[in-house]
Amino acid sequence: MPGDSGNDPFCDPICRAVDLKNAGEKADARKILMDLCQADLRCLDAHSHLGHLVFDYYPQKAIEHYEAGLRIGELSLGDDFTGVLAWGFMDNRPFLRCMQGYGVCLWRLGRFEKAEHIFNRMLWLNPTDNQGARFLLNEVKAEITWEDSENKR
Repeated sequence: MPGDSGNDPFCDPICRAVDLKNAGEKADARKILMDLCQADLRCLDAHSHLGHLVFDYYPQKAIEHYEAGLRIGELSLGDDFTGVLAWGFMDNRPFLRCMQGYGVCLWRLGRFEKAEHIFNRMLWLNPTDNQGARFLLNEVKAEITWEDSENKR
């Protein structure tokens, strides 16, 4: 990973960015994540966390970050990939996070059919469904809006 020293487990730039976001220092978190993308666009976790940074207020912008990570990851998988991307394998998580963020943004933006496709694909790629796509899928199929779903919680 760009910026990772390899020798210091407490020097993870993604963790640092998440800590900064949680401390309310979003601009600093964004800079770290954008620097990671600039160093290597294949840093899917940076794309997913950039989406997380703006999801609450700008889902139209968040979907761009999630989709960038999703599409880059898909290039690595290839068109004929039929395997499993188990959540238990840490290197699969950034791609799955991008996929989930993309699907939730589609749902939030009222694009139910596309969101349904993404959540179904997530279930095929990660059948143990550690991210709860099956629950999201049920609401998307019923065309319950994201806002109505959030208000129920």
